[in-house]
Amino acid sequence: MIFGFPDPVRKGRVSFLLSGAGRTALAVVGGGVLLAGNAGAALAQGWLETALGAPEGLTVKGEVRARVEGIDGQFRPNAAHDDALLALKTTLQVEYDGGPWRVGGELWDARAYGEKSNSSAGTNEVDAMELVQAYVGLDFDMAGGTKGQLTAGRFTMNVGSRRLVARQAFRNTTNAFTGANFQWKGHGGDQFTAFWAMPQLRLPDDREGIHDNSVKWDKETTGLQFYGASFTKGGVLGGTLEVYAYGLDERDGADRPTRNRHLYTPGLRAWRKPTVGKFDYDLEGAYQFGSTRLTTSGADVTDLDVSAYLIHAELGRTFGGGWQPRLSADFDLGSGDKAGSKSYNRFDTLFGARRFDFGPTSLYGAIGRFNLMSGGVRGEVKPDKVSDIMVMYRALWLDSKTDSFSSTGVRDAAGESGRFGGHQIEARYRRTLIPDVLRVDTGVAYLAKGRFLKEAPNAPQSGDTKYGYVDLYFDF
Repeated sequence: MIFGFPDPVRKGRVSFLLSGAGRTALAVVGGGVLLAGNAGAALAQGWLETALGAPEGLTVKGEVRARVEGIDGQFRPNAAHDDALLALKTTLQVEYDGGPWRVGGELWDARAYGEKSNSSAGTNEVDAMELVQAYVGLDFDMAGGTKGQLTAGRFTMNVGSRRLVARQAFRNTTNAFTGANFQWKGHGGDQFTAFWAMPQLRLPDDREGIHDNSVKWDKETTGLQFYGASFTKGGVLGGTLEVYAYGLDERDGADRPTRNRHLYTPGLRAWRKPTVGKFDYDLEGAYQFGSTRLTTSGADVTDLDVSAYLIHAELGRTFGGGWQPRLSADFDLGSGDKAGSKSYNRFDTLFGARRFDFGPTSLYGAIGRFNLMSGGVRGEVKPDKVSDIMVMYRALWLDSKTDSFSSTGVRDAAGESGRFGGHQIEARYRRTLIPDVLRVDTGVAYLAKGRFLKEAPNAPQSGDTKYGYVDLYFDF
């Protein structure tokens, strides 16, 4: 079997040949053979490691993802009513573990092709040829047989539920940080994480640079600092308990006006993983305080006190049987800014991911964790060992009828368009085609717009929103 797709680096083509029931594999880049060999070893170690002879202590792995997606019936003001693009993401990660020292890096190349000139695509879709990770690390033993790990340099990270700090999976680009990260792993699932970092600012961030997939080095600055800690304790309430606190300090730069955010976000989460025949749950709440300004304008020098919050509640049960169906009820509340309030009330989601709660992002991404009240039901099944299906329905309301609705950008400052945002239905199908090598992920979302998204002053009159995507992943 032969398949191929454009090579975003060489502007040529990458092709892959699989034969002999998956026993022999070759990758051809720009007309030349990159590697060949026994697929059994390749699946266990990664194709590049196999090609390099899998030297001791060296880990080499990567991924190419090609996504075709389209949207019709846009919900965003001032964006194309219908749009489509080809998004390519190529990653290559290398780490040498000399014990106890580690050194590693990761190249992330994210590009988009074919979008309209007024597309909503931006720095979430394009970040060409970026070294998102370049770090040194130290692993060491601690008291009682526990383990410590210290990492410094450029890195990505997932913390807790990933709702506030995450390395992106669905999004074409990722959050990355420059600083230091300490992790401690104890017994029974106990874990502690502490970090200080400067979030990387993705570049280019201008319309022309994004549309041209220009290569520009992301930057970090002491004008934006992020820090925090998280402690996780296993065996609590039949599950796991996490306590965390994050801080964000931001100030204007010479060429980077900001809202001068100084935010503090303590939170608490309790959860139990899904298990056949048992109920599972995921309860998380966070409060946010500090100060911010309403706009990035240099003329805006008024610091507003912040008082905002986030709540997520989920209760599910996995049933026995061949397909192991799981049903869950979900509720989310993210505060919005209230008219007449003496404080600023719109929750800031910091550096979190949202696809796993709220559906596809990229050209879609209507829902975020702010100015939202939403309840829904989810159903999941596993027809076999290599595939899964998920369907979810959500009803959507605004927490504040005078603030812009979640991630849509639609607003009625007078509050005369009501609170009902609409109904969202999404479905997803994933399947592994070749274990550890090739998989597909495809999904659709439908947003039946409610009164607010139809009547608000800047709401696009483009009908209900339809979205679909197909992802093909190749791991090596």
